[in-house]
Amino acid sequence: MKQQSLLFTALLTSALSLSAQEDKQWTLEDCINYALEKNIQLQQNKISLQESEEDVKEAKAALFPSLSFSTGHNVVNRPYQENSSTVSGTEIISSDSKTTYSGNYGLNAQWTLWNGNQRLNNIKQQKTNREIAQLTVAETENMLKEQIAQLFIQILYADESIAINKGTVEVSRATYERAQELFKEGSISKADLAQLEAQLSNDEYQLVTSESTLRNYKLQLKQLLELDNTKEMSLVLPHISDEHVMELLPSQTDVYQTALATRPEIKSSKLDIDNAKLAISSAKAGYMPTISLSASTSSTTNSSSSNNWTQQMKYGWNNMIGLSLSLPIFDQRQTKTSIRKARLQYDTTQLNLINAQKELYSTIESLYLDALNAQQQYVAAETKLKSSQTSFDMVSEQFNLGMKNTVELLTEKNNLLSAQQQRIQAKYMAILNRTLLNFYAGQEIEL
Repeated sequence: MKQQSLLFTALLTSALSLSAQEDKQWTLEDCINYALEKNIQLQQNKISLQESEEDVKEAKAALFPSLSFSTGHNVVNRPYQENSSTVSGTEIISSDSKTTYSGNYGLNAQWTLWNGNQRLNNIKQQKTNREIAQLTVAETENMLKEQIAQLFIQILYADESIAINKGTVEVSRATYERAQELFKEGSISKADLAQLEAQLSNDEYQLVTSESTLRNYKLQLKQLLELDNTKEMSLVLPHISDEHVMELLPSQTDVYQTALATRPEIKSSKLDIDNAKLAISSAKAGYMPTISLSASTSSTTNSSSSNNWTQQMKYGWNNMIGLSLSLPIFDQRQTKTSIRKARLQYDTTQLNLINAQKELYSTIESLYLDALNAQQQYVAAETKLKSSQTSFDMVSEQFNLGMKNTVELLTEKNNLLSAQQQRIQAKYMAILNRTLLNFYAGQEIEL
């Protein structure tokens, strides 16, 4: 009964959670925060970070001595000997038993005192790897924020495009209905009426296409957030004013300098160089001697002894301590090769940093130019939209009075639709690129 109650509670909690998810109104901030918590790639990177922390602990533990206990037990049978002598520790034992048992027990310690600072360099390398893993997490977080912002703005664009297409369909339907009246009056031909009907069908098709595009963008957003694809996602879409579109862009140079100091991919490339330097030092340690200290304590027992087990452990007890020095003389060029490879890797990391800086500058420059061009295009599109709207209104009125033909009306209508699409395209391109530009400048993503 208790298990059934627990199961019911779990199912109810799960159902309430799903219901809350369906009813939730998602803002851009909500999407980003949820992705930072649930995204699988980000969680995998966090696991890698935890693994790197364990590597640091392991590298530190290598500074301490190792301690192990060993024991061995043997049964010896001598079928053709009447008697035999064995050595148990320092005791010589004679026995007329054909089968004897012996045991040994040992406690061993090993401590590397010095090996060319390899262990210290390894600790530094593992700490650097941990920092790189942290930066990888930050880099993935930035990537998620950029992708979500891009999808969110694409959804804004698709949503406004749907509104434009709905308005276009309404105008086309009203025009077609008016054309039917003109056809009955004999003012236009059947071919003109059929052309307007075809235009209405085409506009309805464009509306369906824009709605499908919006659903696709939402699907991509849900996948990025690891949400159930079958559940509807309700978004809170902010209103973007003209003043927001035409906000002043930050200085390209200032953005680049800030990004150089803050972006995780640049910091990670610099840490790769530090790691490569440590790798060279570790490789050079192959030429250095290794000094080790060892110690052990052990004892043995034998079933043939006249002493009891305790006495045998006491009399067989021996202690040992030793110091060893290992000096490499010839190692088939292994150390030299390791040093050469480490230096080549160091050169590679320097080139990787230069490449990362160039890619960062290229990205920021592209964002700046695209944002600037989009703002200029937006201003031009606003002017074009006003003139196209005025022209279409005049031609539409004249068509209703029978003064303009179908071709002239459809031409002005298509010009108006094109101007509307150009305006919203420039609008959201400007918003997207300026938002990402501000993000590279160290600001949070917001609309």
